[in-house]
Amino acid sequence: MLKPTPRLAAVLSSAALGLALLAGCSSDNVSCGLDQCTVSIDRETNASASFLGVEAKFLSADADTVTLEVAGEQLSLTKGQQAVEVAGLMVSLDSVTSDQIGLQVSRQ
Repeated sequence: MLKPTPRLAAVLSSAALGLALLAGCSSDNVSCGLDQCTVSIDRETNASASFLGVEAKFLSADADTVTLEVAGEQLSLTKGQQAVEVAGLMVSLDSVTSDQIGLQVSRQ
């Protein structure tokens, strides 16, 4: 029986990590690194995005404050506010435009 070489083991490990990262971001409007995502959500009813195993749904927004449901919890985020912890993630509001909101999300 053949034993895998260290190089083959490293390649397989890297491939598994790459697939795990891709699975962490399931929306076109999500860009993820190893433990952090940049998320854009449309400012419209029923808009949502999935990232790092959770879903965020847009609820409402004004000029500086956005209300979302993240992993089943309702959050109100203000631009410039420190990140808020929810479901093992740190979520902060990056931007608010007339069309979209931008979030920064990272694992805790």
